[in-house]
Amino acid sequence: MTSTVPPPGTRTAESSTLQAVLLDMDGTLVDTEGFWWDAEVEVFAQLGHRLDDAWRHVVVGGPMTRSAGFLIEATGATITLSELTVLLNDGFENRIARTLPLMPGAARLLAELAAHGIPTALVSASHRRIIDRVLLSLGAQNFTLTIAGDEVERTKPFPDPYLIAAAGLGADPARCAVIEDTATGVAAAEAAGCQVVAVPSVAPIAPAAGRTVVRSLEQVDLPFLRGLMTEKR
Repeated sequence: MTSTVPPPGTRTAESSTLQAVLLDMDGTLVDTEGFWWDAEVEVFAQLGHRLDDAWRHVVVGGPMTRSAGFLIEATGATITLSELTVLLNDGFENRIARTLPLMPGAARLLAELAAHGIPTALVSASHRRIIDRVLLSLGAQNFTLTIAGDEVERTKPFPDPYLIAAAGLGADPARCAVIEDTATGVAAAEAAGCQVVAVPSVAPIAPAAGRTVVRSLEQVDLPFLRGLMTEKR
């Protein structure tokens, strides 16, 4: 794929426009952060362990290896990381098979981006099997590409998933708007050099340079996202 990223040092009207929108999935587009915690609580109960509610803020938004690894260490459960990963994915998939609520404003935003031909990527720490299941509700046609957590060597909070997504869309990361709901995802997007819109789900996220915090996706539309790029000029 030929890159459309302008050479360093150039500042053109085109390079100051929104080139792509990169979106997280769980807690951002679909209301599933609670599903993951419920699956974790259920699996560990079956293993004879009770999870502390305070741990929810530790595991939210992270890659499966980090979240599952933390819970194994915290509980002392006698289960391997690979075994736990399968159980958690199974538990989560069973839940979204029953119901999969979209976050307020998600369907409208995706339709607006698609209608205007904005290159869009779904960038998630969830595994491919989960993403493909969720796409049945979100609509695979709404995304130019999708990045799963088990398809990259380093997932969030490393910048790799967002850098890979931007490259796949032929976009300059600095001209990509990222929408995230957790501190882990925000850290990944900011490390990639993207403009970030944080829509906190489980834990609060403070505003910062290059980061805009909103209460809901209902506050986000295409003019809003384009405005983020205009502010960089």
